[in-house]
Amino acid sequence: MKWSLAALIIGFAIDLTVGDPHGFPHPVIWIGKLIAALEHGLRRLFPKTDTGEKIAGALLWLIVVSVSFSLPALMLWLCHRVSPWLRLGAESIMSWHILATKSLGDESMKVYRALESGDIEKSRYAVSMIVGRDTAELDDAGVTRAAVETVAENTSDGTVAPLIFLAIGGAPLGFFYKAVNTMDSMLGYIEPPYKNIGFIPAKADDVLNFIPARISALLMLAAGAILRLDVKNGWRIFRRDRFNHASPNSAQTESVCAGLLGVRLAGDAWYHGVLHKKKYIGDAQREIEHGDIPRSVRLLYVTALLALLLSVVVKLLSILML
Repeated sequence: MKWSLAALIIGFAIDLTVGDPHGFPHPVIWIGKLIAALEHGLRRLFPKTDTGEKIAGALLWLIVVSVSFSLPALMLWLCHRVSPWLRLGAESIMSWHILATKSLGDESMKVYRALESGDIEKSRYAVSMIVGRDTAELDDAGVTRAAVETVAENTSDGTVAPLIFLAIGGAPLGFFYKAVNTMDSMLGYIEPPYKNIGFIPAKADDVLNFIPARISALLMLAAGAILRLDVKNGWRIFRRDRFNHASPNSAQTESVCAGLLGVRLAGDAWYHGVLHKKKYIGDAQREIEHGDIPRSVRLLYVTALLALLLSVVVKLLSILML
């Protein structure tokens, strides 16, 4: 467990320094390819009925999480048999790949720079790289809002939750989480053809993120205090709007972020050509502006550092208990 603790810290430092270099092989891409291949194969194998597709989705989920957990565990076991230092190096790299703090910040800042340049088409393209909604018709404020929302939501999914799972079970459990989260991103939609096959992946992601999302919200409030944002309003909006989303988890951090910044997020959005009616999150104390993107990114980084501290404490307590 001491080696896993060191790997967690090293992996976090690499992620914060390097991020996800373009063109560099990434395990999450391989997980995505496995999901896509299984979806194609299982759709052909099972009947095209609601029940058949849900069974296919459950089997897909079981295969993907089993492979995603077992392969890293086997690799680390083999590395440890050669040398603990080899295991440390391998698990550090795995931990780096499980985290996505810098890449989220970098991609969001691309949206900010595009908005500042006045190129709305470039801005729409940049935000389409980090959100799942349709972006072709978004105006300047819509692009800005989408970027801030995704930073707020993915502070949990991309940083805090992975750190918690790394602290509890090392890289194998971290990849287990990434597999669940990736399946939800690819299949967890309520429109056909994903509604049934994505049912189990979406529900599993809700369950797995239930506690981390709430921890993330509290850590974000603490980060807001460090950054001298409006913590009182952040707490107020969190208590009032944290369930203003179809997911039980997404609005936890979005509500805190909206309150800290004093802006209104969410509202109706288009996904795959279908309009989704959504409640608003936060109060429009002022109009959202381009500068809210770097503000949300700073909030992301401070929250990530607090989450690292919490994860280290959890890991140290686990070591002392053993």
